Amino acid sequence: MTLKISVDERRARLVARHLLGRTAGTVAGAAEAMVALHATDPATVYLSAWARTGCAADHVDGALYAERAVVRMLGMRRTVFVVSAEIVPMVQAACTDDVARRMRRQLVKDLASGGVGNGDAAGWLRDVEESVVHALATRGGGASGAQLSTYEPRLRTQLSYAPGKSYGGTANITSRVLVLLAAEGHLMRGHRRGGWSSGQFEWFPAASWLRTGDGAMAGPGGASLDAAAARAELARRWLAAFGPALATDLQWWAGWTVGQMRGALAALPVREVDLDGQPGVLLAGDETFDDGATAGATAGAPAALLPALDPTPMGWQARDWFLGEHRGALFDRTGNIGPTVWWAGRIVGGWAQRPSGEVVCRLLEDVGSDAAAAVAAEAVRLESWLGPARVTPRFRTPLERELTALAEVPGGSRGGVGYLDA
Repeated sequence: MTLKISVDERRARLVARHLLGRTAGTVAGAAEAMVALHATDPATVYLSAWARTGCAADHVDGALYAERAVVRMLGMRRTVFVVSAEIVPMVQAACTDDVARRMRRQLVKDLASGGVGNGDAAGWLRDVEESVVHALATRGGGASGAQLSTYEPRLRTQLSYAPGKSYGGTANITSRVLVLLAAEGHLMRGHRRGGWSSGQFEWFPAASWLRTGDGAMAGPGGASLDAAAARAELARRWLAAFGPALATDLQWWAGWTVGQMRGALAALPVREVDLDGQPGVLLAGDETFDDGATAGATAGAPAALLPALDPTPMGWQARDWFLGEHRGALFDRTGNIGPTVWWAGRIVGGWAQRPSGEVVCRLLEDVGSDAAAAVAAEAVRLESWLGPARVTPRFRTPLERELTALAEVPGGSRGGVGYLDA
């Protein structure tokens, strides 16, 4: 008989395992609980860590730059994540190696089309890369893209994109080359340049940043990880954090082919479950869940304000069970989610920070006075935590834009929370 898991239980699992009650002791612990923290928008890392630990921004910096317990890397779906240092080799083998191969093919193709390399674009690119790696090693520390372009002027080579289109133009290959070198495991994104919401970083040799001595992306015994084994382990960690779920959720999250997803699941002890009429998968042994309270109960349930592109809402492709009918207000046109308000394991609204620093929320459904009060308290806590810092998501969504622009929240406000009119 197929095990049925209710939506209420899935939401209760989400609250407990995604640490929405701020039970992680460290930034690394928060990253491990979520497998990875999204870092496409640099501010997300700090706000996601705060939501799960309550730690100051300085603690995130300490984990990233002093302890190096967590590191930035290109990973699933060609997205930048922050992951614990110990799983860098696993993510590299499971996802990033494939991403890097596609990136190299495309860059070589674009260089050849642009007439770069005198008929040997691939060889020209390898020569530039070797020069960059040597320059960075000789420097004995980190360097920005602009600084590396001074050492290796060929990084300033320009390519034309989308000729004749309004969005077309020319651009240096600097970022593409450096990101490719990082994707192949030669470089790492190190210290940021600017405030904690800055997207500018210095580049470091992987060996010196990870303090491995040789820069090799290796497993626990020093041997290179097998890609299939790495995918299986990544799938296991994802299911522990995000399961039960649809198999297609895993495929989307990891950016794998159907064959890679099926192979990873076949290597694991999983069982099929019924998720509200849809076939899902669950790790064997994870059938019984007890969060210490009745699944779905709101008494004492935590409210949470999660940032744009937080790993919780970006963890599944099929989101109706926690998103409801709020997609139009909370996502942009390309599938990026904005700042969200959570209650009892589901999204109930959105939030934004105004230029004045005020954090304001909009509840998109009636959740009752207890939930509204809890959300208001979280808004006050976040506003205090942000202090003079100002956060504007890289990808703007309809509700976030509206809340930022309005002088007052429609429907009245209490503690920065707007309520639906009757």
